[in-house]
Amino acid sequence: MTTTPHDRIRPRPGILDIAAYQAGEATLPGAVAPLKLSSNENPFGPGPAALAAFRASADKLHVYPESGHARLRAAIGRVYGLDPEGIVCGAGSDEIIALLAHAYCGEGDEVIFTDHAFGMYRISALAAGATPVEVPERERRADVDAILAAAGPRTRLVFLASPNNPTGALTPEAEVARLAEGLPPQALLVLDGAYAEYVPGFDGHAGLVAARENVVMTRTFSKIYGLGGLRIGWALGPAHVVDVLNRIRGPFNLSTPALRAAEAAVEDQDYVAWCRAENTRNRAWLAEALAIRGVPSDPSSANFVLARFRDAAEADACDRTLRAAGLIVRRAASFNLPEALRITVGDAEACARVVAAVDAHLGATV
Repeated sequence: MTTTPHDRIRPRPGILDIAAYQAGEATLPGAVAPLKLSSNENPFGPGPAALAAFRASADKLHVYPESGHARLRAAIGRVYGLDPEGIVCGAGSDEIIALLAHAYCGEGDEVIFTDHAFGMYRISALAAGATPVEVPERERRADVDAILAAAGPRTRLVFLASPNNPTGALTPEAEVARLAEGLPPQALLVLDGAYAEYVPGFDGHAGLVAARENVVMTRTFSKIYGLGGLRIGWALGPAHVVDVLNRIRGPFNLSTPALRAAEAAVEDQDYVAWCRAENTRNRAWLAEALAIRGVPSDPSSANFVLARFRDAAEADACDRTLRAAGLIVRRAASFNLPEALRITVGDAEACARVVAAVDAHLGATV
């Protein structure tokens, strides 16, 4: 909802320039049980251990949650082989992104990200009073040379998601290291690893964080762990960044049920491995089935495919057909890709329904 600004009570300059983030749709008018494939959620939900831990915490709702998140940080450290002292937790990685912008940016500063990137990078920059700088990708992949060329004395943060949303592209490790090495000395490189668990053997560039003082990695429990409704994220960073974030985050920013569910979820790596295998199999089938029908997508390392059409008109037409079939996907115009639809990889039945709807669209247009 937008309103006319008040004539006297006004927010700080720049706030009214922010276009509110638009989440993936969850409902369809007239549809009884639409299938939501618009927010890259795990179609299998959280694992049984996480659900049991969540339910077991119900009798402690009157007690404030743990402020330091020591148990969750220790569990993350055990599973990923990290020092818990380098971990800070937030209400989703969204909160950590916002905290980084508020801590390190202000008027006159610049925040760099690519032109096909998560919308919260721009919103967080503007909310902090900084100037967003959008750098073109090269064939829907991050262009490190272009990012370095855009960086200068006003650059404070550079956001890079790998795998990227909405393209699914994974930036090579050597390129990420080259980017970190080439940034101005006052700039932080923030590596958004929301989809890192979908890549077998990938550490989300945690090794680069350990080796440098200018790199932060963010992660989330919203994707492969299936806990999007609880809002749990974390970051790994050098001590000086972790100290800053802990100074400005809310003291009780994660609820007890969220903490306990996340702790159980991260310890249940057998479930994570099963979800990853299912996603890999269904993603390959969906991408190949679409390609056979003349709808290409770049290789994805995440839990979605970016289906590309001839133009925006055809993408919109296919989206209408999908919606008529009770399928909600994400139009990619807000990512500067109006000719594309981002389709979450569901279970095998969901993928088959998507392909059947695409067949219906193509049959109606040929």
